[in-house]
Amino acid sequence: MEYQVVEGEHIRREKEKARRLRQTAWWMRKIQKGVCYYCQRGVGRSRLTMDHVVPLSRGGRSTKGNIVAACKECNSRKKYLLPIEWEEYLKSLREDRPME
Repeated sequence: MEYQVVEGEHIRREKEKARRLRQTAWWMRKIQKGVCYYCQRGVGRSRLTMDHVVPLSRGGRSTKGNIVAACKECNSRKKYLLPIEWEEYLKSLREDRPME
């Protein structure tokens, strides 16, 4: 697997943007229901973290279109994976989930 090399300055700048976004009404609305974007479990607002769909280390940006609310477990498991790489894990979650 080949990874893009991202400058430390890019990551620093984007993390600062993310910190500012956490203070906005937009982010408060994102976490209001307390549901993880990836696994769809209700974990509560306080247990949600900000995740970059395309990780900063892979060239992602801190924009509203690239940020989701994720539970700590999903965020930790996803790490630096791109959406296509992460899809396999999500697929396994759907297969293991009982029909509602």
